[in-house]
Order: sequence, then C-alpha cells, then structure tokens
Amino acid sequence: MELIIQDLVKSFGTKQVLKGASYTFPREGIYGLLGRNGAGKTTLFNCLSAEYPPDSGKVELALNGAPPRPLGQGDIGYVLSTPVVPEFLTGYEFVKFFLEITGDPGNTGRTPDDWLALVGIDPDDRHRLMRGYSHGMKNKVQMLCFLIGRPPVILLDEPLTSFDVVAALEMKNLLREMKDEHILIFSTHILQLATDLCDEIVVLNRGLLEGVDSALIHTPEFEQRIVDILKDEGEGEEHG
Repeated sequence: MELIIQDLVKSFGTKQVLKGASYTFPREGIYGLLGRNGAGKTTLFNCLSAEYPPDSGKVELALNGAPPRPLGQGDIGYVLSTPVVPEFLTGYEFVKFFLEITGDPGNTGRTPDDWLALVGIDPDDRHRLMRGYSHGMKNKVQMLCFLIGRPPVILLDEPLTSFDVVAALEMKNLLREMKDEHILIFSTHILQLATDLCDEIVVLNRGLLEGVDSALIHTPEFEQRIVDILKDEGEGEEHG
C-alpha cells in the first residue's frame, strides 16, 4: 500500500497554507505528522479527506501492487479530535446500524457486542445513550467505524489530546493493532507522543512536508532535528 501526496496547494483568501506539499507514505504503519500549532495539519487532513479540495495538486493510492489511482470514496477515514457520534442512539444501536449498512466488509462475523468489547466499552455502557458517554468512549465508538469499514488510510487529528491516562493507553494499543493493515497518519504537536507511537515522522513546516530519518526517532539527536526544522516557522497559520 502506498499513499502519494503530490504538490498540494491550499489558500484561504490571501493566506497560502499548503505550498506544494508532497510526500509518499510507502507502506502500512503509523506515521506521525508533526508541526507547530497552526502549521496547517488540519488543513492537510481536510484536503486529503475531501472536506474541501486543494487548489491544485493530487493525492493517489496504490493497493496490492496495482498502479496508483485517485483516492475514492471509502479510501479515507477521518478521526476528528472532537468525536462526532449520533448521541440519540446507544452504542449498541449505532454499531448494529453501522454493521447493517456496511455489510461487515471484513467478513469478521463479529456481533455489535464483540466490536464494543474490542475497544473496551463495558457491557453496562453499551445500552446507554451515547450523549452520556465520555469523550474517550465516543472516540472509541468513532474508531470502531473505521475498524468495521476498513478504509486503507485513516487520519487522526490530535485524537489523544483530551484522554485520561488509561483511555490514552487503550487507544494507543488499538492503533498499534491496526497498523499492519492501514496507513495511519497521526497529527500531533506533542513530540513525546509521536516518538512513543509512530513508526515514521513527517514534519509540516512552511506549507511543505519533510520526512525525518526513522533511525533518529529514539535517539537524543531526534528532538534537536525537529527543533532545527521548526524553529524558523513564522506566525501560526489561521486555518491549521
């Protein structure tokens, strides 16, 4: 699997946020997208997920050795930092409904209870309305949509920022379990989180994407390398 971003440009009025960003994610795994607050990480994710199109450039996906093709419907899952779930449904009702409309594309045979147990939703909580769920529980239900739907590329926009310690650890473990079958791009401005969770690091700086040598991630030189890349970043972007 390969995700190819080529020359993405996106402006808002006179403010150019992405300035020809290019990068190839060469295989399944967890990729950290690092950048200062306002660098344009959310703008990049919105362009990839078709929330709004880039002004120019293209994004292609290569699956199972086939030639690259434009991203299609169902190729991208987008986990928002603030989870959006239908709060008038119970967790069980929502997962049951989602399984019915997707047809369990992975042919797992799992029941709604099986799926909810997979992400640690307790039996007592499965039949409560999701309006009473914590932020972390809603985020787990949101993640279930992508576990069930199995999009090859999953974007995660600061998903662990407001989790407590236990919920954050559970979510990290879930992401590690998923990484062999997906390209997971994890947006964060927290360096320690990126080094703990990610296989490779990509930096968004001045509207461009730059990879960091993976061999540096767990070395003392890594932090200084990131600082060197980002220290000259100008004022925060308005749409980042």
